[in-house]
Amino acid sequence: MAITSTASTSQSSKAARPSSSAGAERSAMPRLPQRHPSALQLLRESLQQEGDATTPAPAAPPHVAAAPAVSGFSARQRELLAAPLDRAKVRQREQGRMRVSYLEGWQVIAEANRIFGFDGWDRLTLNASCVAEHERPVGRERKSGWGVTYTVRVRIVVIAGERCLIREGSGAGHGIDLDQGLAHESALKEAETDATKRALMSFGNAFGLALYDKQQRQVSSGREQGSATKTAQQQVEPVDAPLEPAVITGLQTRIKALPPSRLEAFSRGFRVAFQVPDTQPSLAGLITTSAHQRWIEGFLGLRSGA
Repeated sequence: MAITSTASTSQSSKAARPSSSAGAERSAMPRLPQRHPSALQLLRESLQQEGDATTPAPAAPPHVAAAPAVSGFSARQRELLAAPLDRAKVRQREQGRMRVSYLEGWQVIAEANRIFGFDGWDRLTLNASCVAEHERPVGRERKSGWGVTYTVRVRIVVIAGERCLIREGSGAGHGIDLDQGLAHESALKEAETDATKRALMSFGNAFGLALYDKQQRQVSSGREQGSATKTAQQQVEPVDAPLEPAVITGLQTRIKALPPSRLEAFSRGFRVAFQVPDTQPSLAGLITTSAHQRWIEGFLGLRSGA
């Protein structure tokens, strides 16, 4: 029995050895995390740190410093907008018993192209409404025709750096014609032009703002001071001198004596020369100055010699 027990003990001891070895291997397992990280792991950690560092970049202040350079007009544009209005571009017309200063529509558009650039501004007609339409006599022969009135609202968009500046203006136009369609066309075009001028006017003197000042202090004279100014005034004043009533009556008599074809040519020429709108049916009351007399006598003289 003792021998059997010893053998059994020996076998049990031998069987226990592997168990002791396995325990040693299990006790060695926790040492694996102490190894140095691999190159791939280091690269991943490095990229993760760089990504965390660059995340706040969009909120960094350098963007604020760059804003003023692109937030408005250039220095050259500001200079042109602040400059006085050239008097040579100003036109005048008779309105009742007053002379009204204004800029022509094409002149205002040309200034917008010059200052803002051909691709630097845009115009949008927001609304166009026919507010009046009625039959009425037209011309000296009082033929049956049409009188039409339109109102228009226009929006102007100007590119200034990275900004878009918006201005709006309203205008009215009147059309008188024997043909109903032509009366509508004339009224609509006049209203759109008037609204465009009013919208652009808010950009400064170059667009007619200076003309709203009764003293026109921001309108350049275009003449030298001193003796040169006096000489120019002496040359201009006789042209605009008022006419005597007898002279006016004589001119009107000669005009009435013209045949219909020449009378029509006279009417067209006078309107163009003195910026008389088509809404003014009669020209008789507009012959008031020496400038009118010179033009009329020149017209009659040229036609008489033809």
